[in-house]
Amino acid sequence: MMNKQQTESYNYTVVRQFTLATILWGIVGMSLGCLIAAQLVWPALNFDTPWLTYSRLRPLHTNIVIFAFGTCALFATSYYVVQRTCQTTLFSKWLASFTFWGWQVIILSAVISLPMGWTSGKEYAELEWPIDIAIAIIWISYAIVFFGTLIKRTTSHIYVANWFFGAFILTVAVLHIVNSMAVPVSMTKSYSFYSGAVDAMVQWWYGHNAVGFLLTAGFLGMMYYFVPKQAGRPVYSYRLSIIHFWALISLYIWAGPHHLHYTALPDWTQSLGMVMSLILFAPSWGGMINGIMTLSGAWEKLRDDAVLRFLVVSLSFYGMSTFEGPMMAIKTVNALSHYTDWTIGHVHSGALGWVAMVTIGALYHLLPRLYGQQRMYSEAWIHVHFWLATVGTVLYIVAMWISGVMQGMMWRAVNADGTLTYSFVESLQASYPFYTIRFIGGFIFLSGMILMAVNTYKTIRAPKESLKFVEQNA
Repeated sequence: MMNKQQTESYNYTVVRQFTLATILWGIVGMSLGCLIAAQLVWPALNFDTPWLTYSRLRPLHTNIVIFAFGTCALFATSYYVVQRTCQTTLFSKWLASFTFWGWQVIILSAVISLPMGWTSGKEYAELEWPIDIAIAIIWISYAIVFFGTLIKRTTSHIYVANWFFGAFILTVAVLHIVNSMAVPVSMTKSYSFYSGAVDAMVQWWYGHNAVGFLLTAGFLGMMYYFVPKQAGRPVYSYRLSIIHFWALISLYIWAGPHHLHYTALPDWTQSLGMVMSLILFAPSWGGMINGIMTLSGAWEKLRDDAVLRFLVVSLSFYGMSTFEGPMMAIKTVNALSHYTDWTIGHVHSGALGWVAMVTIGALYHLLPRLYGQQRMYSEAWIHVHFWLATVGTVLYIVAMWISGVMQGMMWRAVNADGTLTYSFVESLQASYPFYTIRFIGGFIFLSGMILMAVNTYKTIRAPKESLKFVEQNA
């Protein structure tokens, strides 16, 4: 048990800032997602305004949900976890604060530049070169704070959650810097340093590993701390967690070419990406099983603990997504699924079901501890939020699965004379009802986030409980 002086020296200010920013940007990013989903049902919602067209708002949506909502959550939880597990304050209070305010400036730059049409055209890397340089500076500062804290720890052991956080921080830095190499022609326009198939290969080496390290390894670090803490149980197998770590980071980096099946990329490279994706199934499910089995002997807690439900159900979606991904990487399956809504369903089963739900669970665990409260303002609202998130996610992904398989079958259908049976417009008309269901699912999920924001506000404004709770139980 750490002493009172140690606890009071922790830097929770930056954790609070990133936690509140996570909720705010989650609502903004998901609202944009609902808007562009609605535009596919009611196209007039772009109001004939260039800044509100689907083509400009879609990259803004992805950037905000990944780099504002998701990454702010990773900043908040990694800064919290590294302090708690190393029993020391953050390496530099000033530099930690710089990462918060600097990252908010980055996000606001995206909010301004992407609707203006200033984009590099690269998936998940649309921001132009001046912003890319700023991202690199902030990210290197983040690495200094995180690893500096590890170095000055007062414990001999480095808990496994920090292994995952550390791997995600280092790898994302390399991915961003290599993929963002560009030749500027003005302050708002540049061209990729690479060309042709090489550019595509580098882009999807970055794109898939942004998923693999930022949206998987980083959030697994979150899982390995908050699931055991919320369950009140040690992690099921610490040995398995270490095997999980080394297998995941060794294999994930090779899986990117599965995005480029049937393209100009060399066939052996496509096959390598497929094989590595299939092998990746094993460590992914090893991590899922390790997280879920942490509840061994404590399953009854799921009846009453909605926060634990968020965390455990997120692991179920993680397992489903990491089964579906390798299957979609198989060339024959990919021939049906690629460019269809099936891919959109797969992405959102991971984004909403895994990333968002584990984040929400972690934040509900954090918020009372950060603000000296015994619990959240309303436990009942957390239960409601859980069902809104679960129902919204299921509606969304099932609609996209059905729509995607239908599209793939319609696109490949041919008549006896070899002509296409269906036009593209006919496949679009057939997808229309599923776009409506997708919008409804997204709106339900967004409603849960708004409820969380109200619950958070009420928790912060409630009369403060004794900080003894924070010292002994955080």
